[in-house]
Amino acid sequence: MSRLSLTLRVFVTTMAVVVISLATSGQASAQGYISPFIGYNFSGDAGCPEITECEDKNLNWGAALGVANTIIGTELDIGYVDDFFGESEDYTSSVLTVMGNFLLAPRFAAIQPYGLFGLGLVRTTRDLTVQGLDDTTQNDFGWSWGGGVMAYFSQHIGIRGDVRWFYTFDALEVIGFEGSDEKLDFGRVSGALVFRF
Repeated sequence: MSRLSLTLRVFVTTMAVVVISLATSGQASAQGYISPFIGYNFSGDAGCPEITECEDKNLNWGAALGVANTIIGTELDIGYVDDFFGESEDYTSSVLTVMGNFLLAPRFAAIQPYGLFGLGLVRTTRDLTVQGLDDTTQNDFGWSWGGGVMAYFSQHIGIRGDVRWFYTFDALEVIGFEGSDEKLDFGRVSGALVFRF
């Protein structure tokens, strides 16, 4: 098992344990949730230059597993997108993000706006179709910030709108693996269902 694979497994396991332990801590106001989402990337290095008037939208999908009380929360967010750099005959590309986030999320009855900050991993892959050139995969330590709102129709079901920005730290060695010299940044807009438990 590679160092990166081990690091990723430890990170995901740690975040899952934190989320589950907070959700089962016995606090009446804290509730766990799972939130599958779909959306698209924009700005920075993404194929869409802006959040609006984008003709080259590529589906971004994933899910968040978290817990929040009436003020704060934590979540593990995993997202994936194909053709991140746009469609090309010379290569295909994808980006996987795995972020552990802290949320400031005051709840007002059935509405819960939130801001967030997160740290995690960003994995970028380019599979080249041109002969003689090597495929590339970059694993970088990254951070994210953003916000949105969750609105609930019942005690257990709601919807969520979300905008986040992701960045990688360039040339940084973290937990046994070294990041790339190429810095990556992009935004993500998404809509989601929310299932509280």
